[in-house]
Amino acid sequence: MSLNIQIKRLRDVPLPAYATQGSAAMDLCAAIDAPVTLEPHKPVMIPTGIAIALPSADCVALVYARSGLAAKQGVAPVNAVGVIDSDYRGEISVALINHSDTPATIEPGMRIAQLLISPVLTAQWQEVDALPETVRGTGGFGSTGK
Repeated sequence: MSLNIQIKRLRDVPLPAYATQGSAAMDLCAAIDAPVTLEPHKPVMIPTGIAIALPSADCVALVYARSGLAAKQGVAPVNAVGVIDSDYRGEISVALINHSDTPATIEPGMRIAQLLISPVLTAQWQEVDALPETVRGTGGFGSTGK
């Protein structure tokens, strides 16, 4: 399934792109003029140099970590998943945090996150006195075993 999305370059950066034919998300690059050092456990906002216009409120753009950057350097988005609402028209920035104990460097043009376009379902609450029973019931964290 393909969707046309308007994009505006705010700086001289590559457009988000799928790395392979099977990629679900597109890479976002750092739109910075000089390297930025991420000190351990301190968040930093990194601009991407792009703004988008999603076609309707039926879509959302989600910003995820790049698995290699997270696994090898401990760098990932602060909020785990960033949400870009359909009515936002400003520059997409990524709040990154360095989870490691050593500084990490973000270089200009470096791929820093992934952008996934996804459909949105909206909810209408139906308040009830009781919820349907399930085998799990109210069992929470760790209740289904290791």
